[in-house]
Amino acid sequence: MPHIEQLSAHVADLIAAGEVVERPASVVKELVENAVDAGATAVVVEIQRGGMALIRVTDNGCGIAPEELPTAFLRHATSKLRNAGDLAAIGTLGFRGEALAAISAVSRLEALSREKGADMGASLSLEGGVPGAVEPAGCPEGTTFLVRDLFFNTPARQKFMKSDSAEAAAVSALLQQMALSRPDVSIQYIRDGKEELHTPGDSKLISAIYAARGREFAKSLVSVDGGGEGVTVRGFVTEPLAGRGSRAMQTFFCCGRLIKSPLLTAALEEAYANRQMKGKFPGCVLHIDLPLREVDVNVHPAKTVVKFAGERAVFSAVHHVVKDALNGASGALAPPPVRPATAVSNPRGDFFQAMDAKTFREQGASSKPPQRQGMEFGRPAALRDVVQRELFPKREVSKPSAAEKAFAVSKTFVPPVRPQPPSPPPEAVEEPEQTAFLPKSTPWRFAGEVLHTYIIAEDGEDVWLIDKHAAHERINFDRLKASPEPVMRQQLLTGVAVDLPQEQYGALLENLSLLEEFGFEAEDFGAGCLMVRVIPSDIDTGMVRETLEMLAEKLLSGAQADPASARDAMLHTMACKAAIKGGWVSDPAELKALIAKVQSGEVQYCPHGRPVKVKLSKYDIEKMFKRA
Repeated sequence: MPHIEQLSAHVADLIAAGEVVERPASVVKELVENAVDAGATAVVVEIQRGGMALIRVTDNGCGIAPEELPTAFLRHATSKLRNAGDLAAIGTLGFRGEALAAISAVSRLEALSREKGADMGASLSLEGGVPGAVEPAGCPEGTTFLVRDLFFNTPARQKFMKSDSAEAAAVSALLQQMALSRPDVSIQYIRDGKEELHTPGDSKLISAIYAARGREFAKSLVSVDGGGEGVTVRGFVTEPLAGRGSRAMQTFFCCGRLIKSPLLTAALEEAYANRQMKGKFPGCVLHIDLPLREVDVNVHPAKTVVKFAGERAVFSAVHHVVKDALNGASGALAPPPVRPATAVSNPRGDFFQAMDAKTFREQGASSKPPQRQGMEFGRPAALRDVVQRELFPKREVSKPSAAEKAFAVSKTFVPPVRPQPPSPPPEAVEEPEQTAFLPKSTPWRFAGEVLHTYIIAEDGEDVWLIDKHAAHERINFDRLKASPEPVMRQQLLTGVAVDLPQEQYGALLENLSLLEEFGFEAEDFGAGCLMVRVIPSDIDTGMVRETLEMLAEKLLSGAQADPASARDAMLHTMACKAAIKGGWVSDPAELKALIAKVQSGEVQYCPHGRPVKVKLSKYDIEKMFKRA
């Protein structure tokens, strides 16, 4: 049995770094959170080569005292906790005291800091977690961290890093979220010398949304503000018609911390019930605030998952506040109260009469409805007489004479009967030799379509329901997968600029060559935007953004790890977008062609595995009508 020995401090630091520092974006997250916790009102982040070569984070916070600089890079050293009781009410973004130690263990790091009001600052350099000497340095108030050559001493980690553009996109996505969490802090992001994000820091959430998410997203927002049971909900949600193809634009914060919560997602989407188009998802930037002791943030290493003490109260608050905001935005009003029958007056009492059954039998059946003097069906009697006299004068009808009757008879024409030629005598016809053959399958009879989605076909005593979208999607998928020729393309007269969330943007940038293989030509337009100039001929120009969003989501879900899975994911999306949709009005010839494909057995399931047809036998139908 091997002996049990304690790991060296260096190896322990590398293991801890693997838990905290996953990629350059992880480094930026920890350093920016520390800056916000230090009271900074302005933070500048600069990266080079996706953050692998350089990450510089500068803030104007409280700074670090020179004598405390070495302590800041020790594991479990923090200024945010003092005892176990503080864990029950954590109000800061960072609290474990592992970030700086983990970052310094896998990089060459330099820290410069100057306290508020101090005449001189101090600097400290570390390489692989080994600190040098603290030296005096001239620097502005606040703290600056320079992280160079990330993972220089762990080459196995370097080979798992993605392209520079993908890593930069991950940093950009993180900083957008940080900007939305603290609109009172100005965040500037510089990538390879070019500014890509700069929020004003004016404490207005809509200003941060405009800077981080763009003008189009900001235009579609509805303000949300309310709460209940100790839970406050504020922020913005998208209008129902501005739904997106994925949940990538849903952002939730709890007590200023970015979180991922299925509970909040369910509460949000429940508020959009019967408002949002199927397959579309609302976007939001929502801040949920509640007492710190009602939420546990120490349940996940990345601190992105929290646990609520009162989940029902949180769900109810988010659901009802968002629903009320949507009702107010749409102008929905409460229905008017129902008035009792006794309060309803009949302004035309001469037109309608109310009587019981006995009164009707005695006098109502024989009496005529009362009429106004000189009126008949709302027309004055004098005017009625004039109309009849002028338009319909009386004419005397004379009987036809004998000559007229004879002329009428002569006009009746009866064609003569032509004699038919005699038929030739029958000749002896040699009967063909009897041959055995197999009966051919009778084509299913096209009986119609219901809900503009399901085809009805009849096969003897069986009735088939066929999902036209699923069937057409499978045909497209098989055709695209089996075709040896490249995908047919269409050149756009003007390029389509597609703004995407940073995660989706980065996933597509990594797979531009795969996009090109399947008919797309796109280029990086900067700041989360792709310029698309060529698309597959099967895709409508109005569905470019939605198609790319679906492709990105499938790539992010793990398809890009396997080239074959990535190609199938691309084909699934293209086949789906090119297929006829449920709800579309289709030509009967198209529907009959789909029936033939399904009947032949060529189409059984859609690419996602759902069946495309359902059979109802005569017995099943008679059983439903209680005839069997």
